[in-house]
Amino acid sequence: MSSQRLNITLDGEHASKLAQLAARVHVNEGTLARSLLSSAIDDADPDPDNVVAVLDGIDGAWERAQQGIDQARTGDTVALEDL
Repeated sequence: MSSQRLNITLDGEHASKLAQLAARVHVNEGTLARSLLSSAIDDADPDPDNVVAVLDGIDGAWERAQQGIDQARTGDTVALEDL
C-alpha cells in the first residue's frame, strides 16, 4: 500500500490543542495528527450529502474556492511543470 505526504496548517488554537494532547500521551505531534486524521477519514461517511455538509462547515471554503476559480479565469496560475 502506498502512502502520500500531506502538509496541513493548523490555526493557533488547534495547534496548541494538538501540542497539549501530544505532550499528555508522550508522542510526537505529527504522529498524533496522523493518527487523528486517519481515524477521522476512516469514520467519514462517503455519502455525497454528508461530504457537502462537511465542506459547508469549513469557514471560508466557498470563498477560497471562488477565489481559485477567479484566479484560473484570469490566468493567475502556475503551470504544473513549474511546481
